Amino acid sequence: MGRLTTHVLDTANGCPGSGIAIELFHLDKKRQRVARAVTNKDGRTDVPLLDNSAWQAGQYELQFSVGDYFAGRQAALQQPPFLDEVVIRFAMAADEHYHVPLLVSPWSYSTYRGS
Repeated sequence: MGRLTTHVLDTANGCPGSGIAIELFHLDKKRQRVARAVTNKDGRTDVPLLDNSAWQAGQYELQFSVGDYFAGRQAALQQPPFLDEVVIRFAMAADEHYHVPLLVSPWSYSTYRGS
C-alpha cells in the first residue's frame, strides 16, 4: 500500500527540526488540505501523512512552517530568519512509499525523494 512520510533536518544547527508544523495539500481541482502534523523530537511525524485508504495518486504540496521554528531559535541567529513557509510540490503516481525529507537552515533548503 502507498504511504507518504517526511522528516526535517536543521542543517544550521546540526539537529532534527522538532516542533515544525506541516500541512499536506492535494492539488486536484482545488487545493485541499488532507493532513496536518507537527514534527517530533526526531524531526519526524509520529504517523505517515498518508497511508492505506487515504493514499491516492496525484499532485501534492507539503508546507513546512520553518519561520516559526527558526524564530524560536533567534537568540542564536541574531537576525530574523529569511525563510518562512517552505513549500514542496511533487507528484505521486505509483502505489508505493514516498519519503520527502526537508533539509533546512534559516537561509536555504533542499529536498529529495528518499527511501
